[in-house]
Amino acid sequence: MGKKFPFNMDIDSFKRGIFEDIRPWGKFRSFPHQNAGSIKIITVKPGSTLSLQYHLHRSEFWIVLDEGLEVTVGDKVWIPKKNEEIFIPRKIPHRLRSIGQEEARIMEIWIGQSSESDIIRLKDDYGRT
Repeated sequence: MGKKFPFNMDIDSFKRGIFEDIRPWGKFRSFPHQNAGSIKIITVKPGSTLSLQYHLHRSEFWIVLDEGLEVTVGDKVWIPKKNEEIFIPRKIPHRLRSIGQEEARIMEIWIGQSSESDIIRLKDDYGRT
């Protein structure tokens, strides 16, 4: 049985659970998912922005799949590189914004049991609260 992680684990605990295996054809990375509330790919349309939001019951781990995104985590705003890994602790405001001409994606792993209703929106371009 796989190793379980508490829902409020920190980045060091999560990273210790990442396994990388080198093969003749390249490599693969396996991420701890035993206590993940969700694993999904988020696609952002050109010029679109997700809510500035935080979560009470989960942290998130993002892997940038495409160029053309701007990421905000807390007070830090930057343009991540493809394959960059980003940890977002629970209760920390964050958002994604597409700044490219094409759709851009991240893979998101929820760390901890949660639901789509665990969103506290601080700012939203679409009038959601």
